[in-house]
Amino acid sequence: MSEDGATTRAPGEGGRLLRWAFRHLAGPADGVQGAVQGGSTAAREAWKRDLAERKRYTQEQRDRKRAARDADRRR
Repeated sequence: MSEDGATTRAPGEGGRLLRWAFRHLAGPADGVQGAVQGGSTAAREAWKRDLAERKRYTQEQRDRKRAARDADRRR
Protein backbone atom coordinates (compact mmCIF):
# COMPACT_ATOMS: atom_id res chain seq x y z
CA MET A 1 0.00 0.00 0.00
CA SER A 2 1.10 3.53 -0.52
CA GLU A 3 1.65 6.01 2.26
CA ASP A 4 -1.75 7.73 1.90
CA GLY A 5 -3.65 4.45 2.24
CA ALA A 6 -4.77 4.22 -1.39
CA THR A 7 -4.25 0.91 -3.11
CA THR A 8 -1.85 0.86 -6.03
CA ARG A 9 -3.04 -0.44 -9.39
CA ALA A 10 -1.23 -1.53 -12.48
CA PRO A 11 -1.11 1.01 -15.31
CA GLY A 12 -3.93 0.37 -17.75
CA GLU A 13 -6.24 -1.03 -15.09
CA GLY A 14 -8.48 2.00 -15.41
CA GLY A 15 -9.71 4.61 -13.05
CA ARG A 16 -12.81 5.21 -11.01
CA LEU A 17 -15.02 5.98 -14.02
CA LEU A 18 -13.97 2.88 -15.93
CA ARG A 19 -14.55 0.64 -12.91
CA TRP A 20 -18.02 2.17 -12.39
CA ALA A 21 -18.91 1.75 -16.06
CA PHE A 22 -17.78 -1.84 -16.12
CA ARG A 23 -19.59 -2.69 -12.91
CA HIS A 24 -22.89 -0.96 -13.74
CA LEU A 25 -23.15 -0.98 -17.53
CA ALA A 26 -21.55 -4.27 -18.52
CA GLY A 27 -23.71 -6.40 -16.28
CA PRO A 28 -23.11 -9.98 -15.28
CA ALA A 29 -21.76 -12.33 -17.91
CA ASP A 30 -23.85 -15.27 -16.70
CA GLY A 31 -27.09 -13.57 -17.80
CA VAL A 32 -26.55 -14.66 -21.40
CA GLN A 33 -27.34 -18.31 -21.94
CA GLY A 34 -25.15 -20.14 -24.44
CA ALA A 35 -22.76 -17.23 -24.96
CA VAL A 36 -19.66 -19.39 -24.71
CA GLN A 37 -20.92 -22.43 -26.59
CA GLY A 38 -22.56 -20.59 -29.47
CA GLY A 39 -26.03 -19.50 -30.36
CA SER A 40 -27.42 -22.77 -31.61
CA THR A 41 -26.93 -26.50 -31.42
CA ALA A 42 -25.63 -26.52 -35.00
CA ALA A 43 -23.03 -23.88 -34.11
CA ARG A 44 -21.88 -25.89 -31.10
CA GLU A 45 -21.59 -29.06 -33.17
CA ALA A 46 -19.65 -27.23 -35.87
CA TRP A 47 -17.31 -25.83 -33.22
CA LYS A 48 -16.78 -29.31 -31.77
CA ARG A 49 -16.04 -30.76 -35.21
CA ASP A 50 -13.60 -27.96 -35.95
CA LEU A 51 -11.84 -28.47 -32.62
CA ALA A 52 -11.57 -32.22 -33.21
CA GLU A 53 -10.17 -31.61 -36.71
CA ARG A 54 -7.58 -29.17 -35.33
CA LYS A 55 -6.53 -31.66 -32.66
CA ARG A 56 -6.24 -34.43 -35.25
CA TYR A 57 -4.14 -32.23 -37.54
CA THR A 58 -1.86 -31.21 -34.66
CA GLN A 59 -1.37 -34.84 -33.67
CA GLU A 60 -0.53 -35.74 -37.27
CA GLN A 61 2.07 -32.97 -37.36
CA ARG A 62 3.63 -34.25 -34.13
CA ASP A 63 3.71 -37.79 -35.50
CA ARG A 64 5.39 -36.60 -38.71
CA LYS A 65 8.04 -34.68 -36.78
CA ARG A 66 8.64 -37.65 -34.50
CA ALA A 67 8.99 -40.00 -37.47
CA ALA A 68 11.44 -37.60 -39.15
CA ARG A 69 13.54 -37.40 -35.97
CA ASP A 70 13.55 -41.17 -35.64
CA ALA A 71 14.57 -41.56 -39.27
CA ASP A 72 17.46 -39.12 -38.76
CA ARG A 73 18.65 -41.01 -35.69
CA ARG A 74 18.75 -44.31 -37.57
CA ARG A 75 21.10 -42.94 -40.23
